[in-house]
Amino acid sequence: MKVISHSEKATQKIAFDFAKKLKGGETIGLIGDLGAGKTAFVKGLAKGLGIKKAITSPTFVVMKVYPVKHTTIKHLVHVDAYRVRTATSLTAIGLEDYIKSNDSVVVIEWANLAKGFLPKKKILIFFKHITSAQREIIFNS
Repeated sequence: MKVISHSEKATQKIAFDFAKKLKGGETIGLIGDLGAGKTAFVKGLAKGLGIKKAITSPTFVVMKVYPVKHTTIKHLVHVDAYRVRTATSLTAIGLEDYIKSNDSVVVIEWANLAKGFLPKKKILIFFKHITSAQREIIFNS
């Protein structure tokens, strides 16, 4: 599925709506250039899961875990793989446990840099600049 977002707010709304389809156990890989809308998407996803806390990219800490009050989802795990050099470093922070869990949703920004770590069953979402405000978002599961 391909959609065009005309603003950051629209990207968040797309993610908010997408969050309603999640049940837990999903790993979502976000791929796109700097400023393409990956973190904006995670913000909308978090809102869609009922998280009220401000969402920021975990660029320097690599992973942030947010509790979720949902019938089947207990955690939103937000990973930024931009600075990750090996899959071993992702294992060291416990990401594998969340990926194997059926009560977490794992979202990995810069998923193309963590290819060897992604499970076979995943949802990839590609972000592409069209103009300074517009983004093409392609969902591929």
